[in-house]
Amino acid sequence: MAYLELTQIEKYYDSFHALKNIDLQVEKEEFVVFVGPSGCGKSTLLRTICGLETVSSGKIMLDGQDITYIHPSKRNLAMVFQNYALFPHLSVFDNIAFGLRVKPRHQRPSGRDIRDKVAKLLTLVRLEQMAARYPAQLSGGQRQRVALARALAVEPKILLLDEPFGALDAKVRQELRRWLRLLHDDIGITSVFVTHDQEEALELADRVVVMREGRVEQVGRPDEVYEYPATPFVYHFLGHVNVFQGCVKDSTVDFGAFSLELPLQDLPDASAAVAYVRPHLLELAHQPTKPPQFHATIEYITTAGPLVKVELATETGAVVHVEVSQEHYRRLGLRKGDEVFVKVKDVRMFPQQP
Repeated sequence: MAYLELTQIEKYYDSFHALKNIDLQVEKEEFVVFVGPSGCGKSTLLRTICGLETVSSGKIMLDGQDITYIHPSKRNLAMVFQNYALFPHLSVFDNIAFGLRVKPRHQRPSGRDIRDKVAKLLTLVRLEQMAARYPAQLSGGQRQRVALARALAVEPKILLLDEPFGALDAKVRQELRRWLRLLHDDIGITSVFVTHDQEEALELADRVVVMREGRVEQVGRPDEVYEYPATPFVYHFLGHVNVFQGCVKDSTVDFGAFSLELPLQDLPDASAAVAYVRPHLLELAHQPTKPPQFHATIEYITTAGPLVKVELATETGAVVHVEVSQEHYRRLGLRKGDEVFVKVKDVRMFPQQP
């Protein structure tokens, strides 16, 4: 049995169907990330686990116990929000100690034990020198670390994080998510994290749960969902992708500028198919090579960063995006207006949705 198990979870807000038949398992000490566009239900699902939202139907099991309708205070879970939710009148030390001090008397640690525990947590989140400061005296990243330390102080069975880095700038976000992943591994806690940032999800997770319109679209390791998307939506959502519309004819799919062997079964002639190709899986050359390939003209080049981004226009006027290394870019001597041949190295095809 999984450590956390969600079975046929449904959630309605009047006539709005927010969560639709969610089945999901989380193993102990696993880091699972819910990712999807705004309004897909990821935060609602997290709140049902925490108990801040009541499910309309379904079951939530935690460590062998049915917690579906147990009060949030009895679930032994900790929630970290985007807005930190720190007490402005309390010091960093007192914010972290708060959850321990408000425990029932028979569960409350002694004052000395609280001091020792908070001191360890301050070291863990690298804020040892800031115990006496107040939230207003901290940066956004430091406040979020205080919020995480406060959540960890009560030793929750699961740490729930609802877009905790959403209010921070890109550089701080990147630093904090690497720190959080190391912290998760060091202390061996089970974590469930919500984000709309695809890069954040792929970098943090042991497993990624891609959500769409209240449903789970795909679950898998980060490399699985990125390299082998189960649906066109996952292809579109996780990273940049080029989309080619084609038509089936004699066991091939004709995309106008190029054709591909048909990997799909039971698609009759004249039926529509869509091909998805990541920008880094297209290769540029000045001379034609082996098919599949097509001819295009360079419209725009962006050279900043480790990869050079090249925007092309095909002979039919379609826009195609390609990413090449700086070395390959310099070797080819690419310039705006150049005519190039584009080799398709890898492609996934799906039937055209009605």
